[in-house]
Amino acid sequence: MQVTLMKGKIHRAQVTEADLHYEGSISIDRNLIEAARFFINERVDIYNIDTGARFSTYVIEAPAGSGVIGLNGAAARLALTGDKVIIVAYANFDSDEARTFKPSIVLVDERNRRVNSTLPPAAASLTHERV
Repeated sequence: MQVTLMKGKIHRAQVTEADLHYEGSISIDRNLIEAARFFINERVDIYNIDTGARFSTYVIEAPAGSGVIGLNGAAARLALTGDKVIIVAYANFDSDEARTFKPSIVLVDERNRRVNSTLPPAAASLTHERV
């Protein structure tokens, strides 16, 4: 049996830009991508805390240390600059993996700088500290 679990999330990030005329996606500061263990082009779900909107898009990289959380294309209609969002990626696991898997949870401050994260021990050794 397969089960879908949260693989990683960035919690309460602030949208810094919205570009309706870009092709689509969410631009995320490289440091946050690494901390959440997201992949470039990975599908993520976005939950807008301010409006309740829920939608999916894919990850593209913004410069490390920039604090950018940018919604592009159609997604730019679903959040305004300044809105708080939760960005979540999911993965499928078999039952045995699911019992022991620990997601990466990244908490950020008002400038989208990581203030805390929860990484499984094996992942922590693979993550490069840049904050």
